[in-house]
Amino acid sequence: MINPSKIEEIAKQVSELVPPGLKNVGDEFERKVKQVVQAKLSQLDVVNREDFEVQTQVLLRTRQKLAELEAKVAELEAKINQKD
Repeated sequence: MINPSKIEEIAKQVSELVPPGLKNVGDEFERKVKQVVQAKLSQLDVVNREDFEVQTQVLLRTRQKLAELEAKVAELEAKINQKD
C-alpha cells in the first residue's frame, strides 16, 4: 500500500533540514517524523497502483458486458414487439 522507502526518504529530507547543533536531537526527531507520517498515511483511503489497474480492467469488462446485455435486451424487446 504505502511505500516504506518513500517515508524513509521524506523523514531523511526533513532531518537534513535540522541545524548541525541539533543533530543530537535529529535521530529522535527523525523517528518522530516517521511515526507521524506513517500514522497520517495509514489514515488515508488509498490503494496501490496495481490494485487500481486491476479494478480498472474489471470495470471495463463489466461495462462491455453491460453493453452486450443491453443490446440483447433491446433485440428481445424488438422481437416481442414484432409479434404483437
